[in-house]
Amino acid sequence: MQTNKTIISSNNTTDSCGNYAEVNGLKMYYEIYGEGKPLLLLPGALSGISTAFGKLIPLLATERQVIAVEFQGYGHTTDVPGRPLSYEQLADDVMALLDVLNITQTDIFGYSTGAGVALQVAIRKPGVIRKLVLASVSYNSNGRHPDLKTLFSPEVMEVALKGSPYETEYMNTAANPGNWSVQLAKVRAFEQTVQDWPEDEIRSIKAPALIIAGDADIIQPAHILALYKLFGGGSLGELSMPASQLAILPGTMHTALTQKTDLLMAMIPGFLDQDHG
Repeated sequence: MQTNKTIISSNNTTDSCGNYAEVNGLKMYYEIYGEGKPLLLLPGALSGISTAFGKLIPLLATERQVIAVEFQGYGHTTDVPGRPLSYEQLADDVMALLDVLNITQTDIFGYSTGAGVALQVAIRKPGVIRKLVLASVSYNSNGRHPDLKTLFSPEVMEVALKGSPYETEYMNTAANPGNWSVQLAKVRAFEQTVQDWPEDEIRSIKAPALIIAGDADIIQPAHILALYKLFGGGSLGELSMPASQLAILPGTMHTALTQKTDLLMAMIPGFLDQDHG
């Protein structure tokens, strides 16, 4: 598929510059805040810029240029009829957007689905990644909590999201709010797709990663620890301090993770600023 690398419109607000870029058949929405080294923010499958990063952006943008995006079919970004959601396709969209913005290297903070997309970008285009912040991410379906199947069943999901911030955000930003049920169906299909990325692909990533999860997250703690070890973690710090880092946030479920701004801001800027040689 040919990529149309064109910024086609803008939507200015007081505190940000919102734009659309044509990439891979969709109009992808992004906002830019602040100045400095770029930090790309990638949200979850059912969250946009506001619900995923609204509280963090003003804090992160004080010393960095923050670029926040929305994925296919959610929020401002248009859908592509008949195109299912996949980590690989979403990563293609992100890489095409980086080309539009002429960004040759960036840090990425991915949350949930966005963290999986960040992993795919790091695997497939390693030169573009400087550092990774991966919040609530799996590389294998077995790493997810077994009760997640219940949460994503049609009858539970519809009721749980009724009147939620995610539904409200969609209704307030989507070009066609009536497609909410279509988007939910795509997300359910996406979540049921088996994820099984080879561990050697993860090991091949050279960029240091700060890996974050809640202690009551949708990703099981043992899986998060395994991922940390694939990034070179687990050594005795007094002898050899690993470049990657691990954080488990106490009393934190999945949907609350990016709202824990005090904990996140105590670790993310320091990790991004640290010289790992």
